[in-house]
Amino acid sequence: MNVQLLWVLALLTAAVVLFIRNRPRMDVVALLVILALPLSGVLTIEQALAGFSDPNVVLIAALFVIGEGLVRTGIAYRIGEWLSDTAGHSEVRLLLLLMVSVAGLGSVMSSTGVVAIFIPIVLSIAARLHIAPSRLMMPLSFAGLISGMLSLVATPPNVVVHGELLRHGVEGFGFFSFTPFGLVVLVLGVAYMLLTRRWLKGEACTEGRGQARPTLHDLVQDYRLSGRERRLRVRAHSPLVGHSLGELALRTAHGANVVGIERQHKLTTRVVAADSATVLQAGDVLLLDLFDKGNDLRGLCQSMKLDPLRFKAAYFIDQSQDLGMAEVSLPPGSGLLGKTVLGLALRTRLGLNVMGLRREQQAIEEGLLETPLRMGDTLLVVGPWKAIRQLQTHPHDFIVLSLPAEIDQVAPARRRAPQALASLAVMVALMVSGLVPNVVAALIGCLLMGAGRCIDMNSAYRAIHWQSLVLIVGMLPFALALQQTGGIALAVDGLVGLLGGAGPRTMLACLFALTAVIGLFISNTATAVLMAPVAISMASELGLSPYPFAMTVALAASAAFMTPVSSPVNTLVLGPGQYRFADFVKVGVPFTVLVMLVTVVMVPWLFPL
Repeated sequence: MNVQLLWVLALLTAAVVLFIRNRPRMDVVALLVILALPLSGVLTIEQALAGFSDPNVVLIAALFVIGEGLVRTGIAYRIGEWLSDTAGHSEVRLLLLLMVSVAGLGSVMSSTGVVAIFIPIVLSIAARLHIAPSRLMMPLSFAGLISGMLSLVATPPNVVVHGELLRHGVEGFGFFSFTPFGLVVLVLGVAYMLLTRRWLKGEACTEGRGQARPTLHDLVQDYRLSGRERRLRVRAHSPLVGHSLGELALRTAHGANVVGIERQHKLTTRVVAADSATVLQAGDVLLLDLFDKGNDLRGLCQSMKLDPLRFKAAYFIDQSQDLGMAEVSLPPGSGLLGKTVLGLALRTRLGLNVMGLRREQQAIEEGLLETPLRMGDTLLVVGPWKAIRQLQTHPHDFIVLSLPAEIDQVAPARRRAPQALASLAVMVALMVSGLVPNVVAALIGCLLMGAGRCIDMNSAYRAIHWQSLVLIVGMLPFALALQQTGGIALAVDGLVGLLGGAGPRTMLACLFALTAVIGLFISNTATAVLMAPVAISMASELGLSPYPFAMTVALAASAAFMTPVSSPVNTLVLGPGQYRFADFVKVGVPFTVLVMLVTVVMVPWLFPL
């Protein structure tokens, strides 16, 4: 074993450890790898940076944009509404339709994005049917993972393995090469979840949420906001006049937060957004939230020259045409976890205010502003409906759990749904026909989405999950470094020597198990980057076809069912489903073994060895 190989293996080990700790972020680790390999002389700078020009990276970025177009045109949400209407009051029908819908939609867009979209839909349906969310959330995550087995573009590991085949000079997989395996696993998954959902225990949603979506009144009660609202008119000589809300810092100085501002405009009164740049004027009526109900309101009015006014409904519900609410949580990997409500600075960033916090189903009333946020907390944000809708364009920071019934839940480009479906159809047709490379087909789909005004350029750039792309770009040089230093050959010789005279199916089973175990500790994309060259070289060493080995790695990378941290899809449902770590182990390990058996039986049949 040469010195360079030892250095690459040490670097790989360090990267895996940092991935497990998630400190620093995975994309930062990937950038460190890009620096370390050329600085140590293992790779040239051109080789280390080659991932930035890899067609598969551009393809994955384009698919993020396609998926966002489906969201912005309301196609994804319409599927959710159809699901709710069709399922009726049957849990079995609901579970079947849920898993099929999520898997189908996830086959052409990010599975993480699909699951994030369906979480509030499933929560509202669980509330309507008075069943525990835990009975539906794990089937939701499993369907999201199974979607990765339904098409070439369903998940980055498929694209990575496809690209590795091309780099070895053989033809890659077709668009539907994965579909037979995915369909069989989906059928087994539905049957498995129907049998095992009774293992998933949790409290049914029965407390005051009998309808599909909560009302503003429900949210006011759940977060105990009643009694905190005030309407105060700013006098002509108030010291507030001419100052922005950001300058006044009423929240920290007086424990008061301005939710909205009623302002006279010609012959009408309208509610002005209360963001940090809003400058107060004489005659403005402040819609105020007092976190401390025992606050000295009289002293505040005297010092700031404010006149108390009556309000018509609890917590400004009468202003529901202008002011809205939403429940949100923070997804895994969000940079906002650990920050306090004040530290979020949502008013400055998004024009919204955090008015409530629930932890373990209990509203926190004392010390709300200084409480560090944890995974599983739900926040109540208040502000203009436009700003609330835009929360859905920040999926890396927020998951919108529920929107009140008062909002007309429509997508910003809902009238462009036919154009979005046509763009998707053109992309899939081009990929299936093979007339152009997949990356060109995806870029054509993106341009058609833009030409049809399904998505604008700013939304397109925001839709791309740059952290995932940088992770892929940073891990690709590892495969080349291991190949040049003899690491791939060493791994292949070790596997072949260990398995001895075992048959090809046994080798595929061991390859599946090894890939799945590695995927417990690092992302499935990084796992595919590392294992794809090993699998293809292993096939070459044995004189067998590379396709069954490559397909096994791709399917195993998607089979991340065993722990809540195996995939972001699982982590997303951990809080809403009220799961423990052991729940995923109990349900996920047997199903992973089942998927491995399907792989070992079907792969050599469809891709002869």
